[in-house]
Amino acid sequence: MKEKVEEAIKKIRPMLQADGGNVELVSVSDDGVVKVRLQGACSGCPMSQMTLKNGIERIIKQAVPEVKTVEAVK
Repeated sequence: MKEKVEEAIKKIRPMLQADGGNVELVSVSDDGVVKVRLQGACSGCPMSQMTLKNGIERIIKQAVPEVKTVEAVK
C-alpha cells in the first residue's frame, strides 16, 4: 500500500511545488492511516488543512481506496 500512496503523492507534488510547498510521506499504517509532512510554503499556510483534506487526502483515497484518512505531522 505504501508504494501506491507514494505514486499518488508524486501526482500531487507538482501542484504544491508550483506554490512553493511540498509534501513528504512519513508513514502508512496497516489500518489505513497515512501520515504526511507539509513542507515549504505549505507548512505555515493558513489554508494547509484544506489543502490536506480536499486535495491530498482526496487524491490519495481515489488512488488507494484502502486509505481511511490522511493526517499531517510536524
